[in-house]
Amino acid sequence: MAKKSRVAKKSRAGKASVVAPKGGVLARAYTSPTLVLLAMDWPDGAKFGDFLGFSILRAPGFHPGEKDGYLVNKISFSAPTEDSAPLPSNLAPFQKFMWWDAGINDADRGKTFTYTITPVRGTGPNDLAAVAEAATTVTVRLPNVEEDGISTWFNRAVVSSQAFKREFPDPEKQIDDVMKWLANGLQTAFPKILAKANEVNGAIYHLTDKEWVMPSLKGFKGKLSLIYEDRKNDQTDAPAIKQLKSASFEGKGRSKTNIMHDKFLVDVKNGRVLMGSANFTPEGLTCQANLLHIFNSQQLAQLYSKRQLLLRGDPTVANTAAGAAWSKPIKIGSATVRLFFSPEPANKRVSIDTVVKAVKAAKSSVAFCMFDPTDPQLIRALLATGDRGKLLYGMLNSISDPSKSKAAKKDNLSDSGEAPRAPSEATTVKVELFNRSRKDKKVLAYSYFRPGDTPAGFLPEFSTVDLSSRSTLPPPKSGKKGGPPAVHIHHKFIIIDADTDQPTIYTGSANLSKNSTNHNDENLLEITGSTALARTYLAEFMRIYEHYRARALWNIAHPAAAKPSKSGSRVSKKKALPPAAAKRIEQTFTLKKTRDAWVKDAYKRGTPAYLERQTLAHE
Repeated sequence: MAKKSRVAKKSRAGKASVVAPKGGVLARAYTSPTLVLLAMDWPDGAKFGDFLGFSILRAPGFHPGEKDGYLVNKISFSAPTEDSAPLPSNLAPFQKFMWWDAGINDADRGKTFTYTITPVRGTGPNDLAAVAEAATTVTVRLPNVEEDGISTWFNRAVVSSQAFKREFPDPEKQIDDVMKWLANGLQTAFPKILAKANEVNGAIYHLTDKEWVMPSLKGFKGKLSLIYEDRKNDQTDAPAIKQLKSASFEGKGRSKTNIMHDKFLVDVKNGRVLMGSANFTPEGLTCQANLLHIFNSQQLAQLYSKRQLLLRGDPTVANTAAGAAWSKPIKIGSATVRLFFSPEPANKRVSIDTVVKAVKAAKSSVAFCMFDPTDPQLIRALLATGDRGKLLYGMLNSISDPSKSKAAKKDNLSDSGEAPRAPSEATTVKVELFNRSRKDKKVLAYSYFRPGDTPAGFLPEFSTVDLSSRSTLPPPKSGKKGGPPAVHIHHKFIIIDADTDQPTIYTGSANLSKNSTNHNDENLLEITGSTALARTYLAEFMRIYEHYRARALWNIAHPAAAKPSKSGSRVSKKKALPPAAAKRIEQTFTLKKTRDAWVKDAYKRGTPAYLERQTLAHE
C-alpha cells in the first residue's frame, strides 16, 4: 500500500518535523550549522530477518539544480578495493541506526531539507527491495551560526580521515587550504567578536596563530587588554605579545597559578563574550577538535570582564579562589546560563560536584567529549550512567593501558620485595576506564588508520599536520619535527539528556580535573533550557565519535602496527593472522546479508544495542 502523503509542519532551526506512517520508520534529526544527524528506528524490523538497513534520499540533492539525491555509503556488499567508489544508499543501505549528512555547505544554513528514510529488505546486492509503505520523511531547517543570541562553531579537526587524505595528499603544500578546511568556519569567530567593538578584554592561555587570530588582533583599532600565560617554564605567548605592543594595547602576564587556562574575549560595550575550548593556536583552531561560542549577553560579559580585571593584578591562587561560586542564572534567548570561575579553595569542588550530580540525575543519556578527565568521582559517575540503563557515549584524546604505565607501576609496585602498595584512587579509576573501553566500547579514544594496518580499500591517514609555519613561535631547529606534540580531542564538554526537552550542557576551558578545579584559571558554563543547542552539541559529538569509533574498533581487533626496520622496510611485530581471522577482520567493512548479522542484539529488550536503537530516534 502506498504511503499517504502529508504536509509537514514548518520547523524552526534545529527542529525536525516528521511524517511517519503506522508501522513505519521512526526518526529524529539533530542539526548543527554544518551537518544533519539522523537517528532512525524501524520497530517492525524485528519481524523480518532480511531487513538490511536504510536508504536515505535528500531533497534538494547535492548538485545545483538536482531535485534529490541519495546519501552515499562507502561500504558495500563487496569487499572494498583500492578503486571502490561510494554507492547510493538504495544500493548500499546504511546498516546503522544513525547516519549523518556531512554534505552541507555554508550557503545551506537557514535552508530546509527533506530526508526520506526507507527500510530495505533483501538477501544481497542483486536482491534489494525498498519498503516504501514504511518510509518516513523528516523536514529540517538547518540552523545558522547565530541562533537565539548564541553563535556556535565546531571545527572539523579530522586530519585522520579519508576525506582529508583525498583532499590533501600532501598537506604541507596547501597549508592555508588545509587550515581553512579543518577550521570549518571556527576562524570567523575572531573578526566577528572584534567587529563594532571599541574595547575588548581577554584572557588567553596560548596565543600563537598568525593565520587568523594575530591579524585580527593587530588590525583591531580599539582598546585591547589581554591576560596571558607568563611562567618561567612557559613563554609560549611572548612572541605574540611583543608584536601586539602599541598605545592601545595592555598585556598582563599571569604567573601565580598552575596555568592560566582561560580562553575568552569580551566586547565590553556591546555585551558579547567569545569563549570555548580552543586555544588561539594554529593547532587549536584546526587539528585539535574544539569549539567556540559567542554569547550576546551584557550580564555574562560583565562577569567575564570582572574576572579579567581581577587577573590583571596576577593574584595568588588563594586570592583568586576566594568566593568561587556559580553565578546567578542568566537568560540568553531560550537558554539559562550559569558561570563558574576556577580555581576553588583547596579541597573544595563545588563546580565539578555540580557536574557529577547532574550526570547521576540523567534521565535518558549522557555524552562526553574531553581531553583528559582525571577526576575519579566524575569518571565513575559517567560509567555508571550506562550501568543503570541510560545511553552513554564517550570520546577521549587517549586511554592508556595501565599495565604499560610507568606512573601506575611506580604507584603500586615495590622493587624491594615488600608487598605492593594499594594503588591510588586515580590509578584504580584509570584501570576501570581502560577495561571498560575494551569491554563495552562506549568510551573510546582517538585513533586512525595507520600505515601497515589500513583496511583494504582505505587510505592510510595522517595523525597530524605540521603547522609551525603559521605560528608566532620560532621555527623548529633543523632536524627536529616542528610544532608541539599532537593533541586530537581537545573538547571539554558533557551533554546530558540531549534527546529530551530538558537538556543540560557543561562546556568551557576546564578539563574537569583536580588541577582545573583547584589550581588553574578556568571558566565553566552550565547551559539549560536550549534543546536546539543541546542537539547541535549531540550532532557534532556523534560525528566525531562515530568517525573515530570505526578506527578504534579496527585497531583494537587488528594486529599491532608494523614498524619500519633499519633498512626502511616494514616488519610486523606479530605473526601473520590465519586466513580465516584475516577474512573476519576485512569483513568489518563489508555490508551483511541478513538482519541478525548487522543488528545483533538491537531487537533484544534490555541489551545496550536495544537501548541505543530506541533512545535517539524516539520522541
